[in-house]
Amino acid sequence: MTNFEDLEIWKLARYLTGQIYQLTRNGNFVKDYSLCNQIQRASVSVMSNIAEGYERGGNQEFIQYLAIAKGSCGEVRCQLYIAFDQKYIDKTDADNLLDQHRKLSIMIYKFMEHLKGSGFKGTKYKAPKPDPELAEFDALLQSYLKK
Repeated sequence: MTNFEDLEIWKLARYLTGQIYQLTRNGNFVKDYSLCNQIQRASVSVMSNIAEGYERGGNQEFIQYLAIAKGSCGEVRCQLYIAFDQKYIDKTDADNLLDQHRKLSIMIYKFMEHLKGSGFKGTKYKAPKPDPELAEFDALLQSYLKK
C-alpha cells in the first residue's frame, strides 16, 4: 500500500463526507449555517487526518492522527443527533449515517490496534529484522510496500 487513497477507512470516510455534504444542502439544514458548517468540517477532518497521518510515514504519528480522526467521527455522530432533534433530517437518514459512522469508528480503532502491534514502525524508519513467527505477515507487508 503506497497511498492513503488505498486505505478502506479513507475510502469510507470520503464516501461519508459526500453523504454529509449532500444532506446539508437540503431543507432547513442548509439554513442553519453554524451546524451545517460544523458537521461538514468534522466530516472533512476524519478523512483529512487519515490522509495526513499516513503521509507522516511513522506508525506512532499515524496512530495519533487516527485517534483525531476517530474523535471527529464521534463529533459527526453527535451533530447528526442534533440535526435529527431539530428535524433537519429524518430517522432513516439519521440511523443510516449514525450506523455508518459507528462502523467507521470501529474500523479506525481496529486499524490503530493493528498498527500498535506491528513490528513495522513506518516507511520513514528502517524495517525491523524479520521475526520467524511473523514471517508470513512480514512477507505480505513487504509485497504491499513494493506496489
